[in-house]
Amino acid sequence: MTQGIQLVGFDADDTLWRSQDYFDKAQRAFEAIVGHYVDLGDGRVADALYAVESANIAVFGYGVKGMALSMIESATQITDGRISARDLHRIVDMAKDLLRHPVELLPGIREAVEAIAARFDVVLITKGDLFHQEAKVRDSGLSDLFRRIEIVSEKDAPTYARVLTEFEAGPRQFLMIGNSLRSDIAPVLALGGWGVHMPYRTTWAHETDVSITTGLERMCEVASPDALPAAVLDLATRAIAL
Repeated sequence: MTQGIQLVGFDADDTLWRSQDYFDKAQRAFEAIVGHYVDLGDGRVADALYAVESANIAVFGYGVKGMALSMIESATQITDGRISARDLHRIVDMAKDLLRHPVELLPGIREAVEAIAARFDVVLITKGDLFHQEAKVRDSGLSDLFRRIEIVSEKDAPTYARVLTEFEAGPRQFLMIGNSLRSDIAPVLALGGWGVHMPYRTTWAHETDVSITTGLERMCEVASPDALPAAVLDLATRAIAL
């Protein structure tokens, strides 16, 4: 098998373009709606929504639609069923706005992807609602840079193993770039691959719930897209030396 990194994967949301900012805005709007019925000071609104969202991932998956349904469910629970139909409709409208928000690329990301694609095969691996993710990829103007685009229901070690088999690449030949340690970095390191973590300024709590204890020598962290090409080349050099 050829030594060194041959394939570089990119996450999409909050790696290529802004996403969590819109969800955070929706969270604040949700709290304002529910705040008409309960005291927000005890902090239970955000905790209740996160608990419902986490429990519903296995049913609804990730994305706006799952978030909206979880908001409706948790709002009903938090208010003991007192929330009005009008306010429930406001939550639905909020979800529609989320699905229509513009795709805003992170500064310098196109140049970074182009630079990396000049040396390696690059693929896009993202999770979430299929229709919404397809629309964002289309509207981003980046789809032509990727050899292949994979939209999956979960990003864990078995999913990456399956995708790598389809790409005919081994884990040691693969490097993943993303903002989420849980979804983009930890499962790839567990398989023996490589990772570049590029944290975004805000991250959903679910994506921070992870501890990496092995494979740290096969990853690095960068602060912005312009640092990605150099980071990938550095890890590629290390991969050849192993």
